[in-house]
Amino acid sequence: MVAEGAVAREPNPATREEAPIPIRDMDRDALHILPLTILPLETPSLRRARLIKNLRLRSVVELFSGRETGSGQMEIEDVPLEFSWFSADAHPDLGILRKVGNLPSFDVYSLRISLRQLGIPVNDHTHLRLSEAKSKELAGYMTKFTRPLIVSIYGDEGVTIENFDDVLKLFKSPDREKALERLKRMAEKLKIAPGDVPKFLEDYGDIFLSLSFYRECLDSISKIISEFLETLIVLRTNYAFKNNALLMQTTDVVESTMNELLASLTGRFEAFDRQSRNMWDEISAERFRKVESLIRGFHTTIGGVLCGLAVKMEAWHRIFPSASAGSPSKRAEFILSEMRYGFGDLRKINRAGPAIDLS
Repeated sequence: MVAEGAVAREPNPATREEAPIPIRDMDRDALHILPLTILPLETPSLRRARLIKNLRLRSVVELFSGRETGSGQMEIEDVPLEFSWFSADAHPDLGILRKVGNLPSFDVYSLRISLRQLGIPVNDHTHLRLSEAKSKELAGYMTKFTRPLIVSIYGDEGVTIENFDDVLKLFKSPDREKALERLKRMAEKLKIAPGDVPKFLEDYGDIFLSLSFYRECLDSISKIISEFLETLIVLRTNYAFKNNALLMQTTDVVESTMNELLASLTGRFEAFDRQSRNMWDEISAERFRKVESLIRGFHTTIGGVLCGLAVKMEAWHRIFPSASAGSPSKRAEFILSEMRYGFGDLRKINRAGPAIDLS
């Protein structure tokens, strides 16, 4: 355990009906947190725990956390001892933890793909959706995707759209004739049956909400990334560290890796933008499915890279919240002791992603 504190041991019980364990919005919307209640685990205490990515980007089980108690973490391979699993390798919960622990990100969009590929069922699929609060928060990002949809169908009819919910309301008008006319017009434009329009809208909103989510994640840490990269330059040019070969090498590697990751993320977002704009030249459900498939194909790659960057940048900002916080020596020590680990893994995740035309 990372933090001190006794954790009650319990035998492996037979599965039984229990009250649902609530999931906090902040956990649902996080890149690095997986509330274990969504997985089919047999051990009650594990279902109340979380799997998180630590600063070294390793997946660890967090049994408790709080301002007063700290974070009670353990390695996945230490879980059998904690819960007295005498036949550890045979316990189904350990098999699930090992599989899920290898995932590069725990964001809901990556999990939808990864858990399905691993053959791990989810207790409630609504858990793999962003919170209502986060969805509303992303309204500004969604506007650029909803506006072409409305213009394509309605032209310049003066329809006011502020978020994707407004799009859906157009097809739920109290005026039945108007709603049916809108459905018919969209179906003709998309070359699909009117009854397929609601499913199209659901998929359209979801895929571009995912893109908005990832963009917002990058924007939220962009300032910290800039400050961190500036720190690397300052340390590398600091006379006091000129003979510290490990620090010089580390700052070089970390800086080049981060620049590679940022360039790749930016390039992919630009490519998605072009594809989504071109989709409206001659819109059809088939063309949308191609764009949808392209974006979904990058969920695990983008999610993995952003998860790693977010964990590291948030930890850096927590310890050094301003340019004047912490001496150069403290910053150098933290980079060497914690920050440098895991960047090689992020580079592998990024390079393993599917090819895309960035021209």
